[in-house]
Amino acid sequence: MSNRIAVVPGSFDPPTLGHLDVIRRAVSLYDQLHVLVVHNPGKEALLPIAQRVALLEQSIAESDIDGDVTVASWSVGLLVDYATDVGASVLVKGIRSQVDVAYETPMAIVNRHLAHVETVFLLPDPAHALVSSSLVRQVAGLGGDVSPFVPAAVARFLDGS
Repeated sequence: MSNRIAVVPGSFDPPTLGHLDVIRRAVSLYDQLHVLVVHNPGKEALLPIAQRVALLEQSIAESDIDGDVTVASWSVGLLVDYATDVGASVLVKGIRSQVDVAYETPMAIVNRHLAHVETVFLLPDPAHALVSSSLVRQVAGLGGDVSPFVPAAVARFLDGS
């Protein structure tokens, strides 16, 4: 049997409990999981990519996620180039709403066309369905408590502890 490898891409700016939920469920479906922090030129980042990678690594280590998980970053080239380079045939993406479906569907079709990489959509745990990194950035920027929405490592970082 071949090794089933998947990539979970995202900006993870910052990582949320919803992201960890998708990672936790995806790791149970695949032999290897690459959590890939990607640069999104359409968004102004709160955190540098290296900080997001470090926070994801720490959050995964502190959680009950058990499996072969690699956290990496990718900022030049196509996402499917990374997937092909690591032998992944699947991208795993969490979707919260119809807006996410409308945004992700064209990319999924193009990725399949370009590199025969399929996209699997995972629905969120209802507890995390309305939480986005954008919302967390806004609440944190206004001094609000984001600890119910992010892993402990992220809350500590954002709090300056």
